[in-house]
Amino acid sequence: MANAQSDATHGDVVMMLDGLDIIFASLLVGVALLISWKLHLNLGKSIVIASIRTIVQLSFVGLILAWVFAQESSIQVLSILSVMTLIASHAVSKRIKKPYRGLFLDTVLSLAMATMLVVFAAMLLILNIKPWYSPQYIIPIAGLILGNSLTAVSLTSSQMIDDLYQQSTSIRMMLALSATPFEACHHIIVKAINHGMMPTINSMMVVGLVSLPGMMTGQILAGADPSQAVRYQIITMFFICTGSALSCTIISLLILKRFFNKNNQLIL
Repeated sequence: MANAQSDATHGDVVMMLDGLDIIFASLLVGVALLISWKLHLNLGKSIVIASIRTIVQLSFVGLILAWVFAQESSIQVLSILSVMTLIASHAVSKRIKKPYRGLFLDTVLSLAMATMLVVFAAMLLILNIKPWYSPQYIIPIAGLILGNSLTAVSLTSSQMIDDLYQQSTSIRMMLALSATPFEACHHIIVKAINHGMMPTINSMMVVGLVSLPGMMTGQILAGADPSQAVRYQIITMFFICTGSALSCTIISLLILKRFFNKNNQLIL
């Protein structure tokens, strides 16, 4: 059962969880299973599998992070970040209904570049962490950026590819009138990036009023000062926004390059 431990220095109370608490929490999933059964939603199997994967995956990650935190090696940290980026890129590629050759590579580039820029800016300029590869900071921040950028890139890619197919006639007409590929597709790029950024912007609009983000909630439950938890949440929301904007922009430009040849002809 969860028990409270007092920090002798600051007087903070930290809630410590054990395996029994996880078992009791897992029983709450039974409510979702009951709803699925009563309403014939056919979600029971998916919920059970998702719950098991949650326990297994997070437990495995916890063991890895505990080992990495103890080592504090830049090579190990960068290896983990690379694996996280590849997994996120694979997830994006599987969500696209009309994939094209080179989609996975473009997704890797967009996520890696955006995450790298934001993470290094956060570690070196804002948080001033030394060493910069401190796993306690860089891995959670990179995970937040990747997780949100994954959704943003997926939405942007799907929207842009669909519009390129649907508006191919008007695009070719504009190209025939001497427009460049960027000029002919500018409205498509704008629409796609707006579509990809919408979840991030919506979450920023209501953060603190409608929902308390997971990072902030976790810090408060762990006994952190609420004011500090709020400040960390504010900067992470800005990190997420910047990462999403960069990844959406990069993937849009990469898709544009893929769909036009050297003669500026649209290729579907």
